[in-house]
Amino acid sequence: MSKVGGISTTSKQLMELLNKGIARELQVSIQYMWQHVLATGIESAAVEDVFRKIAINEMKHAEEIAERLAYLGGTPTIKPDPIFVGADLGEMLRMDVKAEEEAILLYKQTIKVADKDGDITTRRLFEEILGHEEEHHDTFSRLLVGMVGLSQPEL
Repeated sequence: MSKVGGISTTSKQLMELLNKGIARELQVSIQYMWQHVLATGIESAAVEDVFRKIAINEMKHAEEIAERLAYLGGTPTIKPDPIFVGADLGEMLRMDVKAEEEAILLYKQTIKVADKDGDITTRRLFEEILGHEEEHHDTFSRLLVGMVGLSQPEL
């Protein structure tokens, strides 16, 4: 950890993890919003609002992480990770379960690095976001299991 103007900054590794988190949050914000718009079929009516609400929540995460990164002296990325919308509702939900699993792993790593760096504020931010990501994972997993003809998520 180094000091800039009397304020502690975080390690390069943590700065990179914050930008990875922003790119991921931008990705799923767009991905889930387009799924909300493009989902078709009778089952989609039951989940399109879920996609929209989670998309908005993910955009708030991107904002929170970007604000933290900027405070620490970094420049937030404007490039999302690759976006995967899916051809049908089942594929959409499988992709979303996978995206949330990836976020959970990334944010657990980020928490460990923040803790190692002594960056309590970043650690707490990611602990809170991690809880939301676990809720999203549970929601998408349960929706996938509940779909007609699918007894278990195909991951």
